Amino acid sequence: MGETAKIEIEGKTYEFPVVVGTENEKGIDIRTLRDKTGYITLDPGYPNTGSCLSGITYIDGEKGILRYRGIPIEDLAEKSDFVEVSYLLIYGHLPTKKERAWFSNGLTRHSLIHEDLLRILSDLPPNTHPMATLSAVVCAMSAYYPQFLDPDLSKDKVDALILSMLSKVRTIAAFAYKKSIGQPIIYPKNEVSYCGNFLRMMYGVPAEPFVVDPDLEKVMNLLLILHADHEQNCSTSTVRLVGSSRANLFASLSAAILALWGPLHGGANQKVIEMLELIQAEGGNYKKFMELAKDKNSSFKLFGFGHRVYKNYDPRAKIIKNACDLVLKKLGVDDPILDIAKNLEKIALEDSYFIERKLYPNVDFYSGIIYRAMGIPVNMFTVMFALGRLPGWIAQWKEMIEENAKIGRPRQIYVGNVKSPYVPTDQRK
Repeated sequence: MGETAKIEIEGKTYEFPVVVGTENEKGIDIRTLRDKTGYITLDPGYPNTGSCLSGITYIDGEKGILRYRGIPIEDLAEKSDFVEVSYLLIYGHLPTKKERAWFSNGLTRHSLIHEDLLRILSDLPPNTHPMATLSAVVCAMSAYYPQFLDPDLSKDKVDALILSMLSKVRTIAAFAYKKSIGQPIIYPKNEVSYCGNFLRMMYGVPAEPFVVDPDLEKVMNLLLILHADHEQNCSTSTVRLVGSSRANLFASLSAAILALWGPLHGGANQKVIEMLELIQAEGGNYKKFMELAKDKNSSFKLFGFGHRVYKNYDPRAKIIKNACDLVLKKLGVDDPILDIAKNLEKIALEDSYFIERKLYPNVDFYSGIIYRAMGIPVNMFTVMFALGRLPGWIAQWKEMIEENAKIGRPRQIYVGNVKSPYVPTDQRK
């Protein structure tokens, strides 16, 4: 018998098995806690609760480690591309040449969306947030691809669904951007790469050739790779919770997109730019605002520094900082907002207050700066995050379905009124 944990309640001792992961992470298996004791655990926000066993992503926040399927994020960022990383996350291993060709061809084959979906896009108000558009159209896809609604899909259909979602969501994201700025949509081209196609659909115009800048395409691959999965966060857990009811993948992804929309999650890089704009609007005195960030009595919040998971430097930030410098240099962008950002970064990396509290610039800080430099509007930042996180969401959904996970059903501690009599309307004061 393995190691156990003992819990003493009302004079009785109960034992529960200890589960040890492959990286020596330890957890107490309390699946029988309520049956044995009548008690449940209370863990608002679930920071101490393991909702599943997963073999997709490993994070050690204390050491600043992030690995996809065991491979360090640093290696993937340097040597891989987003298509390969997507395959790795979803299927559990790096693709062979044959598997890579099948996957790439499938993404090309599934890049177009049903033309009727364009009517949904065109009927939305022009100021609709692209995240609302993305979620609505992804959910509406279920009406146009009913062959994927069966909860017991064959392997071939699951593969087709995965390829379809990875490819079509990219197309929808680009279309949502074009819709938001009132420009005609640009259809994907079969001979262009995954990220190249996205840039082309974002920035191209009809009847004019568009040459994809290889450096910007490389940076786009990098940004998507760094956001591809991040363990059991808010949106990923949403995919698993919605999917646990055996809801289809369209519904699960649509819900995840909405969960990601919040400023505490995927909207964090948008908050970074808004913070920088605030500093600029108030005179550009960045030193003043860094002092306000230290002041407990100040209402000013510093966005893009520190991370809830990483108690060390965010490993993704180290990688993306170099890309940020490359993009700014290549594009020669003269933007006072970006100058403010560089100065904030310098202070955070040198000031003992921020160093002692591990408040280093995180991935959201740098990604927001890159997106702005590339001309991507602020309301598209979270859409970019969603596009990157898509293979992680799909991988988590696939893993959950394959293990036939139970439907999610959290408990609660009731703190409302005790049993009360019903008072008829004519007797109420």
